[in-house]
This record gives sequence, structure tokens and C-alpha cells, in this order.
Amino acid sequence: MTDLPVVHIIDDDPSVRAALEDLLASVGIEAQTDASVAAFMARPRSERPTCLILDIRMPGQSGMDFHRNMVRQGWTLPVIFITGHGDIAMSVEAMKNGAVEFLTKPFREQDLLDAIQRALDLDRRQRTEAAGQHALQHLAATLTQGELAVARLVVQGLLNKQIADRLHVSEITVKVRRRHAMDKLGAQNLAEFVRIMDRIDALQNSCDGSTDLQNT
Repeated sequence: MTDLPVVHIIDDDPSVRAALEDLLASVGIEAQTDASVAAFMARPRSERPTCLILDIRMPGQSGMDFHRNMVRQGWTLPVIFITGHGDIAMSVEAMKNGAVEFLTKPFREQDLLDAIQRALDLDRRQRTEAAGQHALQHLAATLTQGELAVARLVVQGLLNKQIADRLHVSEITVKVRRRHAMDKLGAQNLAEFVRIMDRIDALQNSCDGSTDLQNT
């Protein structure tokens, strides 16, 4: 069931919500509808591939304001805007902020369905990437501080003897820590070990330079 997509619709017009829900049902996609951002936020986050169809103007928090907040929080849920009151400035801002599509009512049903497919594909890729990053973080967490220190010096191209001198340990200790680190990371050879460590360091640098992400 976790592979079946769900599309969230936020629009204060019940007739629009009903029409969109019927459209998605006709192509076998489940829809969950809400009349406001607050109602949507009260829902538990889905573990399934998903995207958000968002109206621009609504009572309470507007669709544009909500999308701006999503961007600030690093929330990568794909968004499709629909509106009867859009203008070029709104469209440009939405697309610059990462919206998948900006559709002005009335729009062709096929244009919306195409945008939904792109958004769901994007969410699947993002979830796959996030899962890979989580697995990598888990592997990195299994390394001791000594193993991690040796691994990072190996990546820099230092020999075992040089690493031993740098860390003030024996060369045998370096060899043991290096072998343990490679085994824990599942690296079959030095080249693979270096690639994995490069990914771990890049991920760590990315996490250090970003705000906490909201789960989708």
C-alpha cells in the first residue's frame, strides 16, 4: 500500500474539491481534500508518494504564504498551484520556489493530470534519495571515533604509516580500524571505501549547513 499515491487538495471551494476528487478517482488516484491549510496540517503526514494541489486564495493562510513557509522549512512536498486569480508575478514566484506547475482556472484536465504525474514522480525520487541518505547516516553512526578518524585520513590519500603518525597510534591499530570501517560500510575495495566516505562527508556538510527538515 505504501507505493500507492495519494494527492492532497486544499481549496476552500467545495465544488472544486469534489470535481478534482472525481477527476482523480477516474484515473485510479486517491485524493484527500481539505478546505484550509490548517485542516491539512492537522492530518498525519503520509508515507506514500504524494503531492499537493493548492489554491492561491483561501480564508486564513493563503496558498502562497503556505508555500513560502514550506520553502523556508525545507519541506520538499511537490506543489501544484491552481487559481482563478493568478498573475504573472505569482506564477514566477511559485515556480522559482519550486512549484511543479501553476495552472489558471479554467485549465485542461489533462494538463493537471500530467502535472500530478510529474509531481508524484518527483516525490518518489525524493523519498528514495532520503531513504538512501538515512541508510548512509545509519552506517556512519556504526563507526567509532577512531575508525572515522582513520577513514577520513584514508580518503585524503595518506598511507597507514602517515595516518599512524598523525593520530599517534600504531600502524597495526590503523590497519585494524581501517578494516573495521570498510567492513561496517560494506566497502569491497579502497575505491568503494573512498566513494562511500565522500558521500558521508558531503551528507554531513549538507546537514550542518541546513535547517531541520519537516517530515513529509
